[in-house]
Amino acid sequence: MSTLRLRGRAFGPDDHAIMAVVNRTPDSFFDKGATFGFGAALDAVARAIDGGADIVDIGGVKAGPGDEVDPAEEIRRVADLVAEVRARHSGVIISVDTWRSEVGEVVAQAGADLLNDTWGGVDPALAGVAARHGIGLVCAHAGRVEPRTRPHRIAYDDVVADVIGYTTALAERAVAAGVRPDAVLIDPAHDFGKNTWHSLEVSRRLDEMVATGWPVLVAVSNKDFVGETLGGLPVEERHAGTLATLAVSALQGARVFRVHDAAAARAALDVVERLRG
Repeated sequence: MSTLRLRGRAFGPDDHAIMAVVNRTPDSFFDKGATFGFGAALDAVARAIDGGADIVDIGGVKAGPGDEVDPAEEIRRVADLVAEVRARHSGVIISVDTWRSEVGEVVAQAGADLLNDTWGGVDPALAGVAARHGIGLVCAHAGRVEPRTRPHRIAYDDVVADVIGYTTALAERAVAAGVRPDAVLIDPAHDFGKNTWHSLEVSRRLDEMVATGWPVLVAVSNKDFVGETLGGLPVEERHAGTLATLAVSALQGARVFRVHDAAAARAALDVVERLRG
């Protein structure tokens, strides 16, 4: 398995990297805008780092449907925050959750180390941005849907085969565009272009993604498939289910874990490491 290298740090096959979510959005599904304010976002970054986060993932657009956020507004929300986090926390890896190349260009100049393209390559120029700046790229599977949409009755012959084929093709395209191979991750993108059954199937068979050799990122924290699996629990009651899913993912070889509670995730994954010996 390959070693992932971001900002001078190396994460081998047995390492678990915590990616903490910090959303500068007024309507995020989890915190309802608690970190929208600039100061609140900076405080959240500091707490995450103190809790064991290796990476902070800064986002400026809610993933689901909602108010339109154009590129200029997205840049306004995230660029200055990236620059300030870079100035305050020189060692942390900064990721930015965006599918837009124009946003990627600005945040790369501001100090980002990774572009987290959760919508699966809808803007092919984003890989070129990562290549020019020598930073990383997350290649995700979102079911080939438009950003911020929820498709009705989406279906796959084999969802895991589709996920693997699509993400590895994106990864290869990124490398062909000049992105360093050791700075590319693949992400099944639970719940993006998937129903609960699909997300569960991906979780059960995550080892098949790991077997491709590309480092695998999982973003399962408090997601709808966790709540539905547990009988329809609301967001605020999905913590235990999140930790269970993280542990199952880690045991199958996932490398990077995007979470809302960095400290709890670090504790859970430390137990997994000890169990594996």
